[in-house]
Amino acid sequence: MRFLDTFVMSLSAIGSNKLRSGLTLFGIILGVASIIGVMTAISVVQKTMEKEMTVLGTQTFQVQKWPNGFTSEEQRRKAMKWPAVTLDEAQAIREQVDSVDFVGTEFWDGGKVATFNGYSTEPMVVLCGGSPEYAENNTHFIANGRNISRMDMRAHRRVAVLGNALANELFPFSDPIGQIVRIDGRKYEIVGTFIPKESAFGGPYETMALIPGTTYTDIYGTVDGRGFERSANVTIHAKQPELLDDAIEETRQVLRRIRNLKHSEEDNFYYFTSLSQIDQFNENTRPVKIGAFVMGAIALIVAGVGIMNIMLVSVTERTKEIGIRKSLGAKRHNILTQFLLEAIVLCNVGGLIGILIGFLLGNMLSAMTNMQATIPFEWALFGMGFCTLVGVTFGMLPALKASRLSPIEALRYE
Repeated sequence: MRFLDTFVMSLSAIGSNKLRSGLTLFGIILGVASIIGVMTAISVVQKTMEKEMTVLGTQTFQVQKWPNGFTSEEQRRKAMKWPAVTLDEAQAIREQVDSVDFVGTEFWDGGKVATFNGYSTEPMVVLCGGSPEYAENNTHFIANGRNISRMDMRAHRRVAVLGNALANELFPFSDPIGQIVRIDGRKYEIVGTFIPKESAFGGPYETMALIPGTTYTDIYGTVDGRGFERSANVTIHAKQPELLDDAIEETRQVLRRIRNLKHSEEDNFYYFTSLSQIDQFNENTRPVKIGAFVMGAIALIVAGVGIMNIMLVSVTERTKEIGIRKSLGAKRHNILTQFLLEAIVLCNVGGLIGILIGFLLGNMLSAMTNMQATIPFEWALFGMGFCTLVGVTFGMLPALKASRLSPIEALRYE
């Protein structure tokens, strides 16, 4: 018997027991779909986060008081006790760290309303009291007009650069440059607008207004609404990508000296790069990946036991058929291959359907948001490989039993 003939017979046997095969497939589909669905959803989030976290580029890192991104409540409580990162500390970094070429500062506050000619936006404007380095350090460049300048900072001018969506909402049919807008009840002259920069996680770029940091502290003071001293986010740009690690270490040492930290004391500030945020996300999602894999593996093993039981029943039902084939010249390995192929084909058909369903379920997240759809082919290959392993493992016993049947006893079987 040729392999192709054996394969066709296996498909015929599966097709002749549609209900039994369908029930067996259900367990395989459920197990594979659960693994692929979760892994696809995580991949969707991960790809989107990797894209958005590269906002700092390969030469920039950020220092701040508060933890960033996926952090625990314990980390935030600890940060409450730390001193704020100040403009004086940012200036010390500018003067003392040789491996950086510019240092920017940012204060952030959301929920503001912008008004122009009687029209008011929803309270969704994010106000950033920053420095001229904001645009370069955050890869958020000027589209029209100009950026805020050092002169704006020194003169404490009330000027602003608007995010693309905010500018379009306030000035749908006119040029915003030179216009006077009220933000949080105060007048600002619009000197520029930013390029479009959407965020799948609801970032501030499209609805932000950048004003000079000195103007921000003049208006809002040095204490925030929670009673904490306002802490600056300091973005630091290394002269070369290969100098990034040196710049981070030199910055740490400058801040530790200013804060009189002893050698045995930990840093009382956070710093991060784009890569460190991605690594942190991967670390935080690892338990989810492991949990999905374990649940899917259990479902596949249970389905494998079901396949073994069904195949054993099939061997009993087809005893006479096996005897006829052996009497016509079929070898043991032909019978073994046929029944083993039935189990493998059944598992892989279920696995393929499960993978497709998993991809659809996982990418529903991208369909409902601005996240980037993705197909993790490595997990698809893993799923098919695991299904083949289940088929071989749980199909081997019934296949061996079938191949060892005596032709004479099989022909006598009723």
